[in-house]
Amino acid sequence: MNKVQVPTKGQKITMVNRKLIVPDNPIIPFIEGDGIGPDIWAAAVRVLDAAVEKAYGDKKKIQWMEVYAGEKSNEVYGPDTWLPQETLDYINEYLVAIKGPLTTPVGGGIRSINVALRQELDLYVCLRPVKWYRGVPSPVKDPSKIDMAIFRENTEDIYAGIEFEAGSEDVTRFLDLMKNHFSERFGKIRFPKTTGIGIKPVSKEGTQRLVFDAIEYAIRLKRKTITLVHKGNIMKFTEGGFKTWGYEIAESKFGDETFTWAEYDRIVEKDGKEAANAAQDKAISEGKIIVKDVIADAFLQQILTRPSEYDVIATMNLNGDYISDALAAQVGGIGISPGGNINFISGKAIFEATHGTAPKYEGLDKVNPGSVILSGEMMFRYMNWHDAADIIVDSMNKTISDKTVTYDFERLMEGATLLKCSEFGDALIQNM
Repeated sequence: MNKVQVPTKGQKITMVNRKLIVPDNPIIPFIEGDGIGPDIWAAAVRVLDAAVEKAYGDKKKIQWMEVYAGEKSNEVYGPDTWLPQETLDYINEYLVAIKGPLTTPVGGGIRSINVALRQELDLYVCLRPVKWYRGVPSPVKDPSKIDMAIFRENTEDIYAGIEFEAGSEDVTRFLDLMKNHFSERFGKIRFPKTTGIGIKPVSKEGTQRLVFDAIEYAIRLKRKTITLVHKGNIMKFTEGGFKTWGYEIAESKFGDETFTWAEYDRIVEKDGKEAANAAQDKAISEGKIIVKDVIADAFLQQILTRPSEYDVIATMNLNGDYISDALAAQVGGIGISPGGNINFISGKAIFEATHGTAPKYEGLDKVNPGSVILSGEMMFRYMNWHDAADIIVDSMNKTISDKTVTYDFERLMEGATLLKCSEFGDALIQNM
């Protein structure tokens, strides 16, 4: 049952040899989103179109194509159709999409539409750039020191959803298997009769394709370091494996462009710390990217105490969830934080608002549309439409510096002018 209206004009984005081929009139699927989704998308699409027109005149234009997920999908396709196959098919075909926030269904069936989209389309990178825009209220003393890009693995870890409910027949069978075949490890379960079990898969392949893309990104954008964030001191074969496999791919595929702390440790063991420091200093002077690692809890302290030491971050799914929102809070909150879920091999990508649906503000034309607008800016950079992306960033800086903002910032700024969601979109367009 075809519910999607395909634009009569426009062409598909394609992928050839890991290179995205973008026509001047690309057809881009969008999911409006639930709750505040219609409000923020209405503002965002006008800003995105205006930036393209400002940058390229009539030479480039996006042909938008609505596809459905979430509550609106239930209205279009029928009850309990949270993520129709047709939506997946169109994103598979047209490659690059953008979406607003989606409701997480309560009860049985699909656990999370966002997670399902990532897993069904194998969007294994969640890319979250975190930087501060001039004038944005921040809880830290100098948010300008924060300029990071987080590569969060999107398809593995506990988000794989492999769980056994406490007291269920499945968990009993699973624990019996553990008891019979892995008795020593079963003995570490303190209360087996009332325990729920979750499995945390972390693979070499999943790790290395993520870290490979993080290093390519760092090389392309001339970043200085990549940090593998993990808890390998405790989870030695999952998070510890992530660290080991990350270093392996750096050294095997990017030996001429990187210097790793694994290499540093080998030099220390063979020739001493002075020689290792000299080797690292030489690598830095040659413009090589330093690939290092840090324990997750230490990282969460250091992004507060010395954030300028961190640049590109590669980490697993759960760590990435915590880290990206913690950093977002330091630069103004998730209301203005963009995100993209990307497969750099197939070219498929969904850029998205990173916040929730905020149903109490639905239809009030009140909330900040910055997250989905800046996700569109990320999308333009992915498409190599950098001029349009730059226009959005410059306008965002000017609009916020002028203290013409939505309620979330206005209540934290002295002398600010309160704007509605749609009016903030108007201000961005006027400041282009």
